[in-house]
Amino acid sequence: MGSTMEKERTTETSFGFRTVPTAEKAKMVREVFDSVASRYDLMNDLMSAGVHRIWKSTLLDRLAAQPGQSILDVAGGTGDIALGFLKRADARPRAKTHSLSTAFVCDINHEMLKAGCTREDAEVYSRRLNRICGDAQHLPLPDHSVDAYTIAFGIRNVTDIDTALREAYRVLKPGGRFMCLEFSHPITDGLQKIYDSYSFNIIPWLGEKVANDRESYQYLVESIRKFPAQDAFAARIHAAGFSRVAYENLTGGVAALHMGWRI
Repeated sequence: MGSTMEKERTTETSFGFRTVPTAEKAKMVREVFDSVASRYDLMNDLMSAGVHRIWKSTLLDRLAAQPGQSILDVAGGTGDIALGFLKRADARPRAKTHSLSTAFVCDINHEMLKAGCTREDAEVYSRRLNRICGDAQHLPLPDHSVDAYTIAFGIRNVTDIDTALREAYRVLKPGGRFMCLEFSHPITDGLQKIYDSYSFNIIPWLGEKVANDRESYQYLVESIRKFPAQDAFAARIHAAGFSRVAYENLTGGVAALHMGWRI
């Protein structure tokens, strides 16, 4: 009886507020980002009034890129985290005497990767930034191959989050850094109410007017609400093998930066 119930649970998963067959979620997520890829960066600026750039800058501040290091940015989309990593590593005083840093952007969505190739700064770093179409649950990189693993606003779209966390641990070198930036749960009830009102009313409306796709942005808002709270997600990072797990609330917990080390 117990094994039958467990099998039933694992054959279904959430897609926003809907329950869908587990085997279909990756395809559905891919379709969402196919639809929004060309306007993705613009919509991020509009939805957050540009604050997402501050959050990503905080991630890069904490990561402290160094010359010669390598980064894997999963669900990396247009490559802003990976490019920011390369630029910061190159700006270090010792960059002229050390080997250059390198970056991999891995995304399950071809359209998002294509959109990244049109960025003004993409050509400058084209020889050091590799774009890979791949799944966070089955990363196409060998064990112990990168110094840093980042994922920004992507892990909540993964079908099996715990498998993705274990994959992050696998590809990191000993001493490597894990960093996950994700929408989270505001730390006060008042802020949560304001955030809910904005998210469910304004964001789908913006999606309809700017990206001509209300449904995809409705899903994205719902997926945020389904994501685990800060302490619960930190426990799952620790369970995947990471040490010194911590998180930093940003903008009152609207987003959170989760960090860990592979020791």
